[in-house]
Amino acid sequence: MKLSSKGKSLNNTLLTLALILLVVLPGCNNKSFEDSERNIGQWPEPTSESNPWARWWWMGSAVDKANLNYLMHEYKQAGIGGLEIAPIYGAKGFESKFLDYLSPQWISMLHHSIAVADSLDMQIDLTQGTGWPFGGEMVTPDMAAKKMRIQQYSYSEEKGLDRPILIEEKNIKGKAHYLHTLMAFQEGKTPENLTNRIGEDGSLSWDGKGDWGLVAVFEIQTGQKVKRAAPGGQGFTLDHFSNAAVKQYLDHFDSAFNKDFPGIRAFYNDSFEVYGSNFTGEFFNYFQAKRGYDIRNHLDKLVSENTDEEVSRLKSDYRETISDMLLENFTMQWSDWAGSHQKLTKNQAHGSPGNLLDLYAAVDIPEGETFGSSYFPIPGIRRDSSDIRNVDPDPIMLKFASSAAHLTGNKLASTETFTWLGEHFKSAFSQAKPELEQAFLAGINHMFYHGITYSPQEVAFPGWLFYASLNLNTHNSLWPHIKGFNAYVQRTQSVLQSGMPDNELLVYWPVYDVWADPEGLGKTLTVHGIDEWLHPTPFYKASKSLMEIGYGVDFVSDALLNTLKVEGNTLVGAGGKHKISVIIVPKTAFMPEATLQRLLNLAEAGAHVVFQEKPADVPGFKDYASRKNTLDNLWASIQFKSKSNRSEADFGEGKIIVSNELPGALVSLGLKREKLTDLGLKFIRRSLGEDKYYYLVNHTSKKVSEMVSFATEGKAAILMDPEQGTVGLAKIQSGKEETKVAISLSPGQSIIVHVLKELPKEELLSWKYEVSSPAIIEMDNAWQLTFKNGGPIIPSDQLLEKLMPWTALSGDGYEDFSGQALYESSFELESLKENAKYMLDLGKVLESARVWVNGKEVGYAFSIPFRLDISNFVKEGENKLEIEVANLMANHVRYLDRNEILWRNYHEINFVNIDYKPFDASGWAIMPSGLVGPVKLEVHDY
Repeated sequence: MKLSSKGKSLNNTLLTLALILLVVLPGCNNKSFEDSERNIGQWPEPTSESNPWARWWWMGSAVDKANLNYLMHEYKQAGIGGLEIAPIYGAKGFESKFLDYLSPQWISMLHHSIAVADSLDMQIDLTQGTGWPFGGEMVTPDMAAKKMRIQQYSYSEEKGLDRPILIEEKNIKGKAHYLHTLMAFQEGKTPENLTNRIGEDGSLSWDGKGDWGLVAVFEIQTGQKVKRAAPGGQGFTLDHFSNAAVKQYLDHFDSAFNKDFPGIRAFYNDSFEVYGSNFTGEFFNYFQAKRGYDIRNHLDKLVSENTDEEVSRLKSDYRETISDMLLENFTMQWSDWAGSHQKLTKNQAHGSPGNLLDLYAAVDIPEGETFGSSYFPIPGIRRDSSDIRNVDPDPIMLKFASSAAHLTGNKLASTETFTWLGEHFKSAFSQAKPELEQAFLAGINHMFYHGITYSPQEVAFPGWLFYASLNLNTHNSLWPHIKGFNAYVQRTQSVLQSGMPDNELLVYWPVYDVWADPEGLGKTLTVHGIDEWLHPTPFYKASKSLMEIGYGVDFVSDALLNTLKVEGNTLVGAGGKHKISVIIVPKTAFMPEATLQRLLNLAEAGAHVVFQEKPADVPGFKDYASRKNTLDNLWASIQFKSKSNRSEADFGEGKIIVSNELPGALVSLGLKREKLTDLGLKFIRRSLGEDKYYYLVNHTSKKVSEMVSFATEGKAAILMDPEQGTVGLAKIQSGKEETKVAISLSPGQSIIVHVLKELPKEELLSWKYEVSSPAIIEMDNAWQLTFKNGGPIIPSDQLLEKLMPWTALSGDGYEDFSGQALYESSFELESLKENAKYMLDLGKVLESARVWVNGKEVGYAFSIPFRLDISNFVKEGENKLEIEVANLMANHVRYLDRNEILWRNYHEINFVNIDYKPFDASGWAIMPSGLVGPVKLEVHDY
């Protein structure tokens, strides 16, 4: 079963939706969490889903079996677990190889890709269209996205109409349109519907008495077509609000595949970018069924420039109705349809004019997005001024997707990762890692690279590229090192996909406060607009402050409150497995009386609910005075007692607290925060029965090395390094309701702490800690530098008297080279200390290193602080050290542009820079590349 009503129409409220969700959740086999094995001292078993995935652009769908075979084997070797096929525009000069989307030849290539994926234990997702958003040549004008064109007229008994009622939109050619509704308004009179009294010439056949104001609503196509469409995928954007249009769109796929769908895992829908779409033909009838009144009788207020209370309430109802239409007519119908074909759905709800939590909750894999780069105070991390976007990525935005996954029992919450992380060819793993860690900390556990472009072997460097991507493809000079980064991702995700989420707080999201904005009409909740609709809100400020002081937080909507049960004083979601301690209601201007009633019911059953303030009012227009009275009466039924900084009431089996000082209220309820955040550490926690996984990250500028307190009782703890994969038994101090664990994390490092309720039966090696003053062995011998793979030419090898980046060398090719080069040297160990930890510190690496000691591969150092434990590889006497360094593509691309060598030659948008201007690297400065060092060996003997 799927998380929806499976094709049945819902009743008039989202609360009914929530009850339906609650009924179907326990039986959702593909959505429920399974209890993880404890994996004592071991990493969870790797799966295709614990490996990173990638969006896979098919440029022009110019794919062939030989290259599909080659590339997919390369991806598998690099540690990619799955691919999301997204056909887009093609490269010029290859038109003869283009395959039309959904043609028999295209479908044959899709089947072949899936067969190869199956043979490699990989999986495939498929976007259900080309480019974005959904649309294409199958979308007829009546199925296409619509908007309202509102025009106002005056009518007098003496003079008649001031002008013909004809659409006055410019550039109307080619856009289907018609007069949908005409309403007449006069003070003190009942509005009149004159829609059927208009002639084809715009004349009005009516004998109204006195002076009237008329409001005409024209339905018109937005005219938007699919962005970045692939051959065979061009056409109008779909009307996502129309049940009939969406059904017709989905029927086209049934026909194209003859109902014989290939073995893909999931259908995918990108972020909602249907610009200007705010209407559909059935809107007014749908509105009346949902909201209980005819908004046509209030069009004069809805379109007025006033910002009074009634206007705000009408606009709130309009926005809620649009949200309902998107949820029911598109998202649920789509998810229902996919489920009927035994497929999952993966959806990006952000950007839509809807309730993000409910939209995410209606699919199998909610997906967020990281766009741009964040500031991290990690010493040495590069962030160029040209890389900074208008709004930094915000992990709280990602929590809308992960919260929906947690509350509905979905195992996976995904993210489109690294969209415009930086300017093309200038982004390194060291910049990507903390950005990804920020997503992991927000509850994401299924990352997708944005992305990899299918590029045939015969296409020269830099291969086919997509204009908004990190472009980590097989032509990238970092590609030979991506296996190391992917291993880090896989280990981390294997933990974050284990057990159950363990966030103790649910913060109520008052979406009606967003919808009550008196400005404008539509309200799209975009990643780029969070400074307007998210950051200023009490909800955001409360959530952020609670996370910063060490509480685990998920978000809950009005509808999702109805999926919760109460056991004792604990709230339970996700089919009985996700346990929550307290619901937080931040300062809220508008709350439905049914929502307050639900909160009181939960408290009566045993839940604890903390309000910052009494909810001020009810949303919406109809009967709002009487509904406000109901809200007030419900609140008055709570018998509060005053405390020093709060009001508190025993309510049934639970408690209700009102306090603007939320941390104090939580302490009064006995909640323990994670004090580790006082050290600047960030965390996310998973439960495995009575055990806990903590994913811990140091994004500060200082090393943390001390006994760190964890708010869980344990008799042992295991440290797990996701970069190198090492595991060991930690030093701990057990205490009542907390465990202190010895932690040493440099800026930029992460660690997983597995806190065990009971002592492990297995015999485990102890974790090797670093000491404060290790012995230092300087690597000051000469270095042999050998260039391996890359271009535009392979420079001459060099013997370096002292370590330096290769771009500092004089001669042909050094500055222009992008690829991999090997630095070789040696060091002496007079004696080998059995229990010592030998840490190789590479210093500054530009940009990634792969290390061998005595001919054995140690691993990859791809991110700050560029350190590797080589304890198991060193020996007494002379030790050979080999360090392969991979740099960025920037210098090679600069060479191409300076020499006017054509490489960007695509249809549609072609190739642009981070500011969407024509790309040109000819003026770039050389990016320093190679091993800067200093390289040294630390001997931690204890």
